Amino acid sequence: MLSTRALRAHLLAAGLAGTVATSREESLRSYRLFAARDPRVMLGLDPQGLWGEGDLLSLMAERCGVSGDPSYRSGPDAIDPERTLSGLEAFAARLGEAARRRAPVLFGTGHPHRLLGFYAALADALSAVGCLVLTPAQGRCVDITTRFGLRTHILDYVRGVALVRERGLPGTGRETGAHSHSPLPVRTVLEGAVEGGWPLPELVVGDHGWVCGAGQLGIEAIGLADTDDPALFVGEAEGQVSVAVPLDDAVRSDYYRPLTRYVLNRASLSR
Repeated sequence: MLSTRALRAHLLAAGLAGTVATSREESLRSYRLFAARDPRVMLGLDPQGLWGEGDLLSLMAERCGVSGDPSYRSGPDAIDPERTLSGLEAFAARLGEAARRRAPVLFGTGHPHRLLGFYAALADALSAVGCLVLTPAQGRCVDITTRFGLRTHILDYVRGVALVRERGLPGTGRETGAHSHSPLPVRTVLEGAVEGGWPLPELVVGDHGWVCGAGQLGIEAIGLADTDDPALFVGEAEGQVSVAVPLDDAVRSDYYRPLTRYVLNRASLSR
């Protein structure tokens, strides 16, 4: 079993917490865009409150451990590993509760190149104890606005984890898909579930638009978020998101494996 002390050391050594690769400039830009209600960073969330840049910086200092000093404008950003550990505990508790209820669960990621393995292991564990891991609407088209304009994507599943691929690119189910912030994929999945006679998820696990898009619709959602993803933490503060775990979401995929073991153990899902 991985101890909390060992996981904390790993978080710092792997750059998952402590000084992270996400820059202060990136984080502040996201807070500025969020304050302006730019859909590129809202991730499907429609906040109830008015969130100015200063409010967001204070929230992110509280929830992630970034510097709350508004005069700090450039350089590396930081995540407090204690906040990451606390988030993982809460994340594991929600997984464990879903497992005990044998609840239908949906997994989805906008970071398939990095986080697919993390979510897939959790999906495997929940499926093994009798949870239905949902996979509706596979193959449906989703039009997503990107920096290159409107692009049609295809909804797919790999090991029970939903993702999108850009249409026209080869894919065999083994390759990972596209990076996406959009909430449109989770809305497409939920529509497909209703139309196809699937149960709706009682828990959505993922990141970006998968979490905020589901939470905005009243479905319990938990996920991982970086310092430049204020939407999940605003959602958590306002109650649309159950758990937002602060960590760098773009390190090497194998660096998340100790987190997988830790979460499964804490959720009593280790095999």
